Amino acid sequence: MENYRENVIENAPYTPILKRITAFACTGQLIDGYILTMIGIALLQAVPALKMDSYWTGLCGAAALVGILFGGLIFGYLTDRFGRRFIYRASISSLLLLSVAQMFVQDGMQLVICRFLLGLAIGADYSIAAAIIAEFTPKRYRGTFGGATIAGWYIGALLASAVGYYLLISGEDTWRWMLGSSAVLAAIALMGRLTTPESPRWLLNKGRKEEARQVIKLVWGQQADIEDVEEEATVKTNLSKLFQGEYLKRVFFVGTFWVAQVTPCFALYTFGPQILTALGMSEGNMWIWGYAVLSIFFFIGCLPALRWVDTVGRRPLIIWSFVFMTIPLLILGVVPHAPAAVIVACFALYAFASGGPNVLDGVYPIELFPTDVRATAYGVVIGISRIGAAVGTFLIPVSLETFGAGNTMLTAAAISGVGLAVCILMAPETKGKSLHETSSVGAKN
Repeated sequence: MENYRENVIENAPYTPILKRITAFACTGQLIDGYILTMIGIALLQAVPALKMDSYWTGLCGAAALVGILFGGLIFGYLTDRFGRRFIYRASISSLLLLSVAQMFVQDGMQLVICRFLLGLAIGADYSIAAAIIAEFTPKRYRGTFGGATIAGWYIGALLASAVGYYLLISGEDTWRWMLGSSAVLAAIALMGRLTTPESPRWLLNKGRKEEARQVIKLVWGQQADIEDVEEEATVKTNLSKLFQGEYLKRVFFVGTFWVAQVTPCFALYTFGPQILTALGMSEGNMWIWGYAVLSIFFFIGCLPALRWVDTVGRRPLIIWSFVFMTIPLLILGVVPHAPAAVIVACFALYAFASGGPNVLDGVYPIELFPTDVRATAYGVVIGISRIGAAVGTFLIPVSLETFGAGNTMLTAAAISGVGLAVCILMAPETKGKSLHETSSVGAKN
């Protein structure tokens, strides 16, 4: 017992430098929510201004999502190979430059190219920021701040709704300012990220001990040292590691619950017009505020989950969340023509319950994989989730037309039920454990 030494890094207080590092790591998701929401408003003016037909309009909506898929996969791997710091700054710099570039597009093709490149930068930032948060945050705060990245998406969406609405009613040619306005957020994020050092875990993982020690002393003080990192030295990044043994199971678990969370949401949004009518927000441009209200439902669901993830724990949070997400889907499947009050209540219950998986989207992927493939793994599961989103976007309208609203909602309930079953069988408990413990194969999670 006399040789016991408390881990300084994992048990560190949340100092101002750690708050700054993690706060600015969350800005990428906020900007993503802003960019993806703003395009829907800007296209109201951009489509006639650029003489875009339905083909180019559809591509504009999809381009960023496709870019996110490839950005996460490509740059997650590059981040694990060549370091966090450079690509961390480059991704947000790219968001700034591309936001400005959108203001000068002259046709639909140019806008689609800008949106795709924006998606690449967003996907890259997802993977890098997640790794930064995991590798700097003490264990008692990791769940909260890992989940806060996802909650930030809804803040960005709400901000875009407000800015977009007021620019829309300000004139007939304000769409360029709408699209360029995300540059302001990117500039703020870039300035905040300039002081973020390289991850000491990544440095030690690549055998750069002295550089790792310097960062550790800078961030956690002179009492901290390399042994507090608990990191394997000189481990080469190998993509195939994610598709073998225990890590393949973890990819399957995270990818499945993420898809089971995302896909039914598209089915639920088919009731959006009825909900907006019930709220008195379906006329004119009020639909913008209406969908902002729907985002508020989801954001509110994240707030208690951000606390419960580090108090109640990851496993009970995700299991009970899926239970209460499945119930409203079943109700709407059995009674698809329910009164408006019932539809609103079901949507609210689903949105509130989805706070658990929303938060854990930012927690499980960073905890269950080691430093040498952490960003790569996040990129892979982001890719899987985007495939689920694409399937939902395409198949839900087909299902509604072919099978009707009731059967579509029952199918969504079944997908959510699969997510529940997978979580019961596979969800680990990682609350209160070090990053080394949660990411190691053989650790009892």
